[in-house]
Amino acid sequence: MKKIGILHGKESSFPEAFVERINSKNIKGIHAEPALVDEVMQGNPTPYTVLLDRISQDVPFYRAYLKNAALNGTAVMNNPFWWSADEKFFNNCLSTKIGMPVPRTILLPSKQMPPDTTAQSFRNMKYPLDWEKMIEYLGGFPLFMKPHSGGGWKNVYKIHNFDEFFAAYNETDTLVMLLQEAIEFEAYFRCYCLGAKYVRIMDYEPRNPHHLRYVADHKISKEKRAEMEDYVLRINKALGYDFNTVEFAIRDGIPYAIDFCNPAPDADVASVGEENFEWVVEHAALMAIERAQNHKAGGDNLSWGTYVSGAVAGQLPVLPEGSSVDAEKPKKAGKASRAKKV
Repeated sequence: MKKIGILHGKESSFPEAFVERINSKNIKGIHAEPALVDEVMQGNPTPYTVLLDRISQDVPFYRAYLKNAALNGTAVMNNPFWWSADEKFFNNCLSTKIGMPVPRTILLPSKQMPPDTTAQSFRNMKYPLDWEKMIEYLGGFPLFMKPHSGGGWKNVYKIHNFDEFFAAYNETDTLVMLLQEAIEFEAYFRCYCLGAKYVRIMDYEPRNPHHLRYVADHKISKEKRAEMEDYVLRINKALGYDFNTVEFAIRDGIPYAIDFCNPAPDADVASVGEENFEWVVEHAALMAIERAQNHKAGGDNLSWGTYVSGAVAGQLPVLPEGSSVDAEKPKKAGKASRAKKV
């Protein structure tokens, strides 16, 4: 018997429907259930052929458990090693190499020194940084500031001038932040991607209250939707995520990928709606069944993505000759005369 487990936290509607959907298909030799984590002995396997992870981003104990499971051949979705290593700034950097438009973005050092460090720990860093140069590169205000490692909408700031920038930066403590061009969009989309082949493009309005964000109907062409689907597949194949969402903000006809490091995205029926919920349950079930059927006993059953597999072969992602991710140059920033040292 090949067992498919789902590891989850407070959410109920998706995990319960996922288990029920797999079992309702009555596939011989395959059974799904909520995962049970018992005593974790080093090097010992779990009883699961496949594990869908929905919670280890919040529970480090589970992340370590999943790495041991993967070491013993379990197909863990998403790859716990890559998920531990990935973050949003790298996602943006990788996008510049695979031809997906992204907002111009700068990495900021933490405002406060991390624990157990001193000024000597930063002797390799330029000080002070040229704030005017960075703001000019981003095209001027308004800008967004958000943590480089994710965390949903926590610690996200929209800033309109230097005073707001420094006030927000002073609140970020030891967080490493991104400073990002603001894309004033005409339409916005959230896209599920499962198994690096199933894509669901959902009209989305992030300015609505949470329960109404999927109540949107943006009028764009089939060609533009196909372009977004291509970008979704491109980035998820590069990253190797089995379960992820990508968000696009369309400005002047260009879909900019705003956020695409969401390996445990919202899948609750109350927020995504019945149609989207049905799609994600069905395709998550199909993905898990496929992984169970293709499982190689004693082998590595993780998804590593083309970035890692190419790096192993000594290759880095390179844009095709003549292409560019700079779809447009940013507007000229005004004189940043109020910049100051922090």
